[in-house]
Amino acid sequence: MNMSAARDVSGPRERLVVIGGDAAGMSAASQARRLRSAEELEIVAFERGHFTSFSACGIPYWVGGDVDDRDQLIARSPEEHRARDIDLRMRTEVTEIDVARGRVRARDVDSGDEYWTSYDKLVIATGARPIRPDMPGTDAPGVHGVQTLDDGQALIDTLTRTRGRRAVVVGAGYIGVEMAEALINRGYEVTVVNRGSEPMSTLDPDMGRLVHEAMEGLGITMVDDTEVTKILTGEDGRVRAVATEDAEYPADVVVLGIGVRPETTLARAAGLPLGDHGGLLTDLAMRVRGHENIWAGGDCVEVLDLVSGQERHIALGTHANKHGQVIGTNAAGGYATFPGVVGTAVSKVCDLEIARTGLREKDARRAGLQYVTATIESTSRAGYYPNSSSMTVKMLAERRTGRLLGVQIVGREGAGKRVDIAAVALTAGMTVEQMVSLDLGYAPPFSPVWDPVLVAARKATKAVNAGTS
Repeated sequence: MNMSAARDVSGPRERLVVIGGDAAGMSAASQARRLRSAEELEIVAFERGHFTSFSACGIPYWVGGDVDDRDQLIARSPEEHRARDIDLRMRTEVTEIDVARGRVRARDVDSGDEYWTSYDKLVIATGARPIRPDMPGTDAPGVHGVQTLDDGQALIDTLTRTRGRRAVVVGAGYIGVEMAEALINRGYEVTVVNRGSEPMSTLDPDMGRLVHEAMEGLGITMVDDTEVTKILTGEDGRVRAVATEDAEYPADVVVLGIGVRPETTLARAAGLPLGDHGGLLTDLAMRVRGHENIWAGGDCVEVLDLVSGQERHIALGTHANKHGQVIGTNAAGGYATFPGVVGTAVSKVCDLEIARTGLREKDARRAGLQYVTATIESTSRAGYYPNSSSMTVKMLAERRTGRLLGVQIVGREGAGKRVDIAAVALTAGMTVEQMVSLDLGYAPPFSPVWDPVLVAARKATKAVNAGTS
């Protein structure tokens, strides 16, 4: 083992060490560099993979053919980061954080060489790892998780080589639904096996049912309320089927879309504070609680839910980039905070748009909130205007106060981004009655006179008033 310290020469500058070269980590490094020159602040970043600053959210669209080239998903290459005086060390994995001595141990993935690097300030941006069920066959050829560009390339290579056209997606969350669409676009027969009662557990079941029906309408076979017990392989060792307690589903390729967990192995070993969901706990400045010179952001942290007041783990690039901006500002001696989230997310399966923000019914119950619901059906444009499409909007409001708690929208073109109206209202702490009077833009090509979100708010207001009369 080579524990060379040749790359650990200390100087008069402060040294900022960043673990993780994607959204949060490199946003933090870039922001710190904008505020502090290389003469004032040395920045060393470690990334164990082949790529930096890439869009993991875009991988399903690359696999499905909507995005032509992998490099379109890369916002900034290693060479571009280095040109900005960031010492970015690719294919280098941090294996230990020594908090007491202010240093990290890194290993060159290709050579195996290891060395220590000291830090004055540390950023942990280790991301999340895909959940792989503990059952036989998950490591067989033809079984894929999708988290990094390397994962996406491996899946595309398999799809290109495989003669059969049967695919099974395990899980029906965002990744599972988006990968089902990608495989349909590549001409595969797709079966989705989902342990939940309906796809998209980020929605209430009644809204998830709309997604189920739309997916079946696209020719996708939906198998809900079913647990995968093992992945079966053929004589050649490759995947041949996915098995449940009651059935087998033939497969030439399997995609695991079960979700992710915070990658906090290093943090746990270093004794840093973790929350109930396994993510690092930080203060409003994204500083790890109890540690003055350590920050963390991205998919490895838990964030404050502004609606429920509880900590949540939400793996989204939007949050990761904002975390990085806050961390970089603070690490460079400035001041910035990240107040929290309301849980906004959008997705689609073919032409069906799926959006949510705030709390689901079970989230509200868990938080001890009493609530009313209102569900309406409306259209994306004035009913008489060509190509108007339908959408369903569900709204939750707190009983008695009328405070907006959450909104879910499922519909065709023009449905998804309407959730942003609700996201702003949630952040502002508005009531549904206040929302009814929002001065939203109107013209027949864009919405009915009463926007669907306002129709839902009006119905929710009636439900609140009926409960308090």
